[in-house]
Amino acid sequence: MPRLGQTYDIEIETISKPKDEYTTDEYFELDLPVAPAVMVGEEIVMEGSDVSDEKLESVIRKHLGLPSPEPETKGILGRLLGK
Repeated sequence: MPRLGQTYDIEIETISKPKDEYTTDEYFELDLPVAPAVMVGEEIVMEGSDVSDEKLESVIRKHLGLPSPEPETKGILGRLLGK
């Protein structure tokens, strides 16, 4: 995430607490996602698992009103065939 914070004009806030604090009644009353989670603005990108860099970047760009990133060409065949 630090790389994305340098690439885009966004503020990244990381909150880390002991696991027990995420299972209290007080936490559930806040209506926050189940940890681990990633939110962009008010949108929950994922909760309870990892999120890919590509998915996170796509959601950030959408939030900032930017077009989706072009998919990266991977592998030698993709470069040779222009895909």
